[in-house]
Amino acid sequence: MKKMKTATCTCLLVLLGCLSALAQNKRLSREEFRERQRTFFTQQADLTSQEADRFFPLYFELQDKKGRLNHEAMEQMRKGKEVNLTEAEYDRIVESILKSRITSDELELEYLKRYKEFLSSQKIYRLQKAEMHFHRELLKDANGKRKK
Repeated sequence: MKKMKTATCTCLLVLLGCLSALAQNKRLSREEFRERQRTFFTQQADLTSQEADRFFPLYFELQDKKGRLNHEAMEQMRKGKEVNLTEAEYDRIVESILKSRITSDELELEYLKRYKEFLSSQKIYRLQKAEMHFHRELLKDANGKRKK
């Protein structure tokens, strides 16, 4: 029970630190952001140091690949803003965006198989839940800051 309270307090402190940096209108460096993710996810999923050492290089590799796909999709979205596009051009844009999403999902499945080589499905579930919670809190903070 004491371990759980300590972990919860640590998670909250990490999250508050993250939110504090954003609230002060400071952008976290990529390394700072990833370190905070690593700390938060490790605690939330109760990863051992060995599991974390194996998981995070793969996770960040996946995030980099998905980031490139998202960037490509956004480029296609920008093309759609051009005036006087033909129906065929819009068709190519729509298909390209959808293919990027499908490729991203396929990557998720590929990496899931890799995670299962050393993590239980329960820990993978906890990691997914932690990821959603982490990003939800960042979005809440960003939306709250915009409303002020």
